[in-house]
Amino acid sequence: MNDRVVSGYSLSQRFLHWATVLLVLFNLLFPDGMNAWYRLIRHGGTPSPEQIASANIHAYVGIAILLMTILRLGLRFVQGVPPEAADEPAIFRLAARLAHASLLLLALPASGIAVYYLGVEALGALHADVLKLILWIVIVAHVFGALVHQFYWKTDVLRRMTMG
Repeated sequence: MNDRVVSGYSLSQRFLHWATVLLVLFNLLFPDGMNAWYRLIRHGGTPSPEQIASANIHAYVGIAILLMTILRLGLRFVQGVPPEAADEPAIFRLAARLAHASLLLLALPASGIAVYYLGVEALGALHADVLKLILWIVIVAHVFGALVHQFYWKTDVLRRMTMG
């Protein structure tokens, strides 16, 4: 990891963060095309071209999330990240480290790829139920943590991810 101290996230890190947020929310809020395709395939049906296209959109967005996450990890390694807020309680620092270390944004797209493109049915429930639920929990905790930093502790954590 890069040992140099940085005060904020770079423009590329911020862009990738917010682009990933938008794509993750898109796939979480609009999974219907993939869900319909999966139900149809599971019951031996033949999807229409529109259903395949709709499922493909979900898959392509997932692949984009995977690629952006890999790029974000590379930038994190090369450019570094700002230090943690010094006055943050240890439990919050631990929670932030666990959320970042979980690599959920690698596991979800990878499991989706395995199900959709490789036919690994055993990962279907893991992808669509377990990992998706965990991701929602992490998102809520992440937003809550950012708001606590901004309005309770009055740190610059939120500014670092918006303005640099």
